[in-house]
Amino acid sequence: MSKSTNMLSILWLLRSGRRMTAQQLADELEIHIRTVYRCIDALCATGVPIVADSGPGGGYRVLERFADSPLLFDGEEQKALLHASAFAEEAGYPFGEALARAVDKLKRYANAMQLERMERHRDGLTVIHPPVDERQRELLRVLEEAGAEGRSVRMAYDKGRGEGPTEREYDPYGIVHWKGAWYTVGYCGLRGQLRSFRVDRIVRLESSERRFARPPEFSAKAHLMGELLPGALDADALTSVVLQGNDMVLDMLSQHWLFGHALVSREPGQAEYRIGTSALQTYVPYFLLPYGKTLTIREPAALVERLADVCSELTEHYRTMMKEQGSDTNER
Repeated sequence: MSKSTNMLSILWLLRSGRRMTAQQLADELEIHIRTVYRCIDALCATGVPIVADSGPGGGYRVLERFADSPLLFDGEEQKALLHASAFAEEAGYPFGEALARAVDKLKRYANAMQLERMERHRDGLTVIHPPVDERQRELLRVLEEAGAEGRSVRMAYDKGRGEGPTEREYDPYGIVHWKGAWYTVGYCGLRGQLRSFRVDRIVRLESSERRFARPPEFSAKAHLMGELLPGALDADALTSVVLQGNDMVLDMLSQHWLFGHALVSREPGQAEYRIGTSALQTYVPYFLLPYGKTLTIREPAALVERLADVCSELTEHYRTMMKEQGSDTNER
């Protein structure tokens, strides 16, 4: 029998709930005991949770939760995996080759009808995303693996201000994909604090001998959003924001990262959010500005006042621009 056949046979025997020694497995399948050891190692490498119990009555077994679970994916699960792979591929997921192999396994063990259904679902979904080059994918692979292993890296980073790259030792706690860009969040040895960095601005990464432990309960996503949108979701200082408008407009607004996360209640023609008070005076008015007269701000009054000030500032800015352009035209 082939190695894959032996592996599958061993897996089925262990899934029966029996605890079996290597010799018992070898006798059952009429193969050499060394073949059993090789197959067990291969199964463990693929993620099968095989446990070896020593002593009298010991042997190999699989964890009960795995033994009770199905080995195959149903149609809806297959569709979800195919769609997830499409999103990941377009977003620049760093382990695309492994993902492609996983999808190939789904297709390899499908009959003609199942395969045709998979292809229809896969071809029915398209993702438009800014291209991610192979260099950035490699950086993401290094950062993800270093973070999982608790291994620091030496990083050269260019802020994009014409100052040239700066060197630092860095502990990558996690990577985050947000609005078409990849970020890494972790401890920066140069600044002595938690920082986030855009991966496409990393010039070079090198392995370090230093080790680190990620803080328990740390959220790279929460830290990044706290840096990019400071105060927006500060639990200690939230203000109720009530907006009214066409349901389609409110649905579009809910797709925005901040408003989607801050949503408290939604009813026809109205939505309520809880947003950091300081953010209402900074960037929230600019998020609402593109919606113009399609939205009505019921509360707070301070947000209406701030949005009116922003509009006045913009009006003055463009009137000044018109005067300058008119002056340039007269001079010519």
